[in-house]
Amino acid sequence: MTNVVAVNGSPLQGKGRTATILAPFLKGIEEYGAKVNLFYASKLKVKPCSCGQLFCWNRTPGKCIFNDEMQQIFPLIKKARMLVLATPVYIPLPGDMQNFINRLVPLLDPTIECRDGRTRARFRDDVEIEKICLVASGGWWEPENFDTVIRIVEELAEDAKISFVGPIIRPHAQFMHKGDQLTEDAKIVLTALEQAGAELIQTGEIQQETLDMIKKPLITKEKFYNR
Repeated sequence: MTNVVAVNGSPLQGKGRTATILAPFLKGIEEYGAKVNLFYASKLKVKPCSCGQLFCWNRTPGKCIFNDEMQQIFPLIKKARMLVLATPVYIPLPGDMQNFINRLVPLLDPTIECRDGRTRARFRDDVEIEKICLVASGGWWEPENFDTVIRIVEELAEDAKISFVGPIIRPHAQFMHKGDQLTEDAKIVLTALEQAGAELIQTGEIQQETLDMIKKPLITKEKFYNR
């Protein structure tokens, strides 16, 4: 069975737009035999990283000095084959999500090397993660608004020497609803999200056509600015 750890960085936890797009994606993953452990970054009592001192690399290799809820999550992350980071775009990330990502430093082996002209590390030998997937929602119209967040997760994958999956992005996510109801276009997007989860478990990747369907425009750019 494939173990997956998913972290939703939205302060709204299970009630926000990020949760709306994450839920069907995780459903697709679970329907094909994966086990998902879902956490909310704002619910976790996680201290900010003080990695400038790098105790987890030099003094207590692989072990974080902070005794908080990350200590309960580290074993699950180490045994997961995939880490899913779900977040709204907050120029670039919500604070609790950034804290969570920073606290992954103990999982990295400080033995550095040059790969493709860049200084890189890798996950320690006891970390089984093979892929990191990004699921992100945003309120602005254009997909380019996600570029900074995408780059953050891409860099994390490169530094850990694992694969980056996606990105799964949903621009102007507020237009998935009209009042309290999902629009017909939104229902198509949610179906594509579930398909994306299934494809990822079945084949190890997500088809570009599926990613394009998830981020399809729900309103024209002109209407977005003139509404």
